[in-house]
Amino acid sequence: MLWRVTCVLLLATACSRQPKQTQDPNVIATVNGEPVERDDFEKQLAREAQAMEGGARTPEQLAPYKQALLDTMVDHLLVLQAARTAAVTVTSEEVDRRVLALGSEYPAGSFDEALAQSQTSRAALVRSTREALIIEKLFQQQVFSRLAVTEEQIRSYYDEHADEYAEPEQVHAQQIVVKGLDEARRIQQQLWQGKKFSDLARRFSLSADAKVGGDLGFFARGTMPPAFDDVVFKLSVGGTSEVVSTDYGFHLFRVLEKKPARKRELNDVRAVIEQKLLVGLRTDAQRAFTEGLRAKAQVVINTEAFQAVTGHSLAGQSPEP
Repeated sequence: MLWRVTCVLLLATACSRQPKQTQDPNVIATVNGEPVERDDFEKQLAREAQAMEGGARTPEQLAPYKQALLDTMVDHLLVLQAARTAAVTVTSEEVDRRVLALGSEYPAGSFDEALAQSQTSRAALVRSTREALIIEKLFQQQVFSRLAVTEEQIRSYYDEHADEYAEPEQVHAQQIVVKGLDEARRIQQQLWQGKKFSDLARRFSLSADAKVGGDLGFFARGTMPPAFDDVVFKLSVGGTSEVVSTDYGFHLFRVLEKKPARKRELNDVRAVIEQKLLVGLRTDAQRAFTEGLRAKAQVVINTEAFQAVTGHSLAGQSPEP
């Protein structure tokens, strides 16, 4: 019996003398054995810090951003791993088209400037675009393809959000606006003589809508200045107002059409409701899918490396390769 106790004590002593396993200081976390590099984490955090109001950089201000970024990067890697398991791929042509589409959203020559300001190289952009497309394709194939909005859900939403589909009374009007009262009255006389309102608006009106004959389009109460509403909603279709004085000058209005208040029919808004509900379903399903991956994953956080990122070292980061 004594020898057994001695062996146990010797074993315990030997275990206590083993060096504590150290984690790589260049790795913030591992996700199923795959690293989240500290350098990548710091560069992403630098972008977050730049976007913060006032350019805040203190550790306390960055703390919530750090944790949220770590969660995002872990989830991103988990989904990429799932895409690899599912053999999801994208072609270089798909990536090139997406990059070109991104660039087309910027004025000529400013896209490269925007990349430089965000400290992102072209190679990094291509890499992140490829990953984004792979993730989109994974969700489309394995998550979104199973989702559908039912007619019952559409009708229920329509009934519960009736106020969203109530259209107020609207009027379609034209205007002529000039600086002086005498000029406005001279134009009014020409209207009485049969001159076309749109022709006179193009010739004399000072407002931006003069080039389209003073056409203000359809508008509801409260859209235009109160003085406009007080006049046009009282006019009948085809009627022309007296001279109206406002802070903008002296106006003449003509009403072209009127639309009474009404509730839009379900058939008119069915597609809009379906798309809105589908977006919600996809968001929930995407979150559930990612949470399921995390629940089965082995995620190890390098607390020491994570806490060491304070924000003081973020200034002057070099562009991502």
